[in-house]
Amino acid sequence: MSHTWGRPASEPGDGWVVVDVETSGFRPGHARIISLAALALDPDGKVEHSVVSLLNPGVDPGPTHIHGLTAEMLEDQPTFADIAGDVVDLLNGRTLVAHNVAFDYAFLATEAEMADTALPIDAVMCTVELARRLDLGLDNLRLETLARHWDVAQTRAHDAFDDALVLSRLLSPALERARDRGVWLPVRPATRRRWPNGRVTHDELRPLKMLASRMPCPYQNPGRYQRGGPLVQGMRVALSAEVDRTHDELVERILHAGLAYSDAVDPETSLVICNAPRPDQGRGYQARELGVPTVSDQQFMSSVDSVANGTGLDDFEPSADQGQQFALF
Repeated sequence: MSHTWGRPASEPGDGWVVVDVETSGFRPGHARIISLAALALDPDGKVEHSVVSLLNPGVDPGPTHIHGLTAEMLEDQPTFADIAGDVVDLLNGRTLVAHNVAFDYAFLATEAEMADTALPIDAVMCTVELARRLDLGLDNLRLETLARHWDVAQTRAHDAFDDALVLSRLLSPALERARDRGVWLPVRPATRRRWPNGRVTHDELRPLKMLASRMPCPYQNPGRYQRGGPLVQGMRVALSAEVDRTHDELVERILHAGLAYSDAVDPETSLVICNAPRPDQGRGYQARELGVPTVSDQQFMSSVDSVANGTGLDDFEPSADQGQQFALF
């Protein structure tokens, strides 16, 4: 299974598990899962296996007016620990899919740790981010809106099983549209740590741009982008707000190509992706002020698959002056 950020929709995956959870609140650990639906899908999107259960959270069930579940309905249900083995078996070797996946993943990970269980999740995909990339022309990307768009019946909102079933039926047309349009899927790695005491913890799914800005680039910065020339590995790329594609999609392509993502514009920036011809604010404006070249997201995407090889940092031998400069940091 790939642990890179994003992949072409045309590439075969290792299978999907569509998940929805209903919870007693919004903070994992304080709030608990009270209903879980996990559906393992075959390549055609049909449900092969499933784990669907109400759960006894051991706490107040929270907003009953939303999810319809009362303490009396949950008191005789299993705990998450009771079904954890079934959940692990279902997830093993598959990509976790959810609508706003960070929420569902955070609750699953917390419940697993409380049950002293490690989840075999190596990759996740958010269908909200996927829908953003598909240019559907919708007012919003809520699950019920997507269901209407693709004519999928939704019988009971905020019911874990119905929501997961709806999402499973949306996934096939969404993936087909992504393949037809050459869109990359927002598949991202999920990691966990095993500590010396044997305990396993699952790392939080942090925003991609936050992580990317801290990732070291293995290539030397070759300097400014030369208009009409190729992108070169190691170039530092910043994003403006004035783009049509999502920032996550652009950052995925930046990282995959061996470029360096920067969340700031400075004299060392190689180029800024900006669709506005003469931006008067933000990173596009900063690029104008510093003389940093800008390209549209369409221009960037048309050239990012043919990036020229850069100089690896291990191959770079700085001069004496440069060595002194590096030593200052």
